[in-house]
Amino acid sequence: MMAGFMSYFGGRRDAKQSSRDAIVTLRQQLQMIDKKEEYLQKKIDEELKKARANAVANKAAATAALRRKKATEQELERLQGTRFQLEMQVNTLESASFNAETMSAMKKAAGALKDIHGKLSIDKVDTTMSDIQEQTQLANEVSEAISTSTYTGVDIDEDELKNELAELEQDELNERLMGADHVPLHQPSRVEEGTYIQMKISIHLRTYHDFAGRQPVAVEDDEDAQLRELQAALAM
Repeated sequence: MMAGFMSYFGGRRDAKQSSRDAIVTLRQQLQMIDKKEEYLQKKIDEELKKARANAVANKAAATAALRRKKATEQELERLQGTRFQLEMQVNTLESASFNAETMSAMKKAAGALKDIHGKLSIDKVDTTMSDIQEQTQLANEVSEAISTSTYTGVDIDEDELKNELAELEQDELNERLMGADHVPLHQPSRVEEGTYIQMKISIHLRTYHDFAGRQPVAVEDDEDAQLRELQAALAM
């Protein structure tokens, strides 16, 4: 209402609203054309029906019906031409409106980019990146200095550490061997006894391999003797 009032007195109308109003008006006119075409097509069918009915009995009436049919067909053709023109206008307006909205969005995006880059320059960017690289390098140097100075001033004998580690390994192997030689309190069944003997052989074999290269020859002979006893027990 207000838009029409302002347009009547020469006021400036919104281009987007004007385009929408024009498209609505054109589509309403197309609906009227649809109804008109439907009416004319029915009239053509009726005149053709009359001409067929009077083609033999009343040729004058049949001829008149054909004339009316032809006139209606010409009117229908003109109406279809009008339809085509209206549809073209609708398509043109819709395309123009879409292009206008696209340009408006692109203009806003360009303005936003301009605002963002308004306080930026290549020199400022280069300076900022240089500062970041400098601080990153400083942080790496500080981290490296902290990590390398953890044991500064502590005298550590590497040979002593290796000997202590070897003693710990020897103690662990001795504990495994003592656990394997432990005899269960209850009388195991034949199946349990066979399983137990197999487990014991497996433990002794692992212990034997763990001791290989570390124990004196006398210890190796003792282990061989124990293995032979276990094998003999299995054979029984």
